Amino acid sequence: MSSKTYPSLSFEHDLWAKGPRFVIGIDEVGRGAIAGPVAVGVAVIDQKEIDAKGDWPKQLCDSKLISEKVRNEIIEPVQSWVRASSVGMVSAKEIDDFGIVSALASSAATALTELFSDQNLRQEIVTDGAVIILDGSHNWIGPKASGIEVVVRTKADRDCVSVAAASVIAKVKRDNLMIALDLEVPGYGLAGHKGYASANHIAALQKLGPSAIHRLSWLTKILAAG
Repeated sequence: MSSKTYPSLSFEHDLWAKGPRFVIGIDEVGRGAIAGPVAVGVAVIDQKEIDAKGDWPKQLCDSKLISEKVRNEIIEPVQSWVRASSVGMVSAKEIDDFGIVSALASSAATALTELFSDQNLRQEIVTDGAVIILDGSHNWIGPKASGIEVVVRTKADRDCVSVAAASVIAKVKRDNLMIALDLEVPGYGLAGHKGYASANHIAALQKLGPSAIHRLSWLTKILAAG
């Protein structure tokens, strides 16, 4: 039996019952990496489209619970199923300069700005209302939520379709960036570990030292051990 827990629209329906037409799922990826950007994914579900859209891709769940192969297989169907999506990223240098919480908020603001560049969607959200479901235990978006109500929910990436979609969309985009960076910044194995602190990554850091895409403020113990 699979250990995966698949999401549903149960919580989204609870929010729709309170009035807003749109639910915006938001999730981050790359928060715990030691190299590369942090990414925040945003996925919009339109209550008026649900019946016409039918079922979402059946393998959709929290991006951490599915393989890279499956994520790549479902990314296009997921993006087609949601009304709209976007991803915002903040660089390792900005994480060093301003901290991870500020970087997350800035990434979310970038993603929302891109989302609202669609003037039709923006006007519909203004007219019919929206609510954000944010994965986690606290509201790290804060005032950068563009005036939209934020509902914080632990394990939302596991339980809510909108947030699971945001998780997969952000994960695939960030992973593809890290694969590309592996060619630009060779020697660290970025394509394999995507910037996380694997044994091979740590060994490469101790041999080569950090690159421009490493989060220097996160490397004190690793570099000291070398």
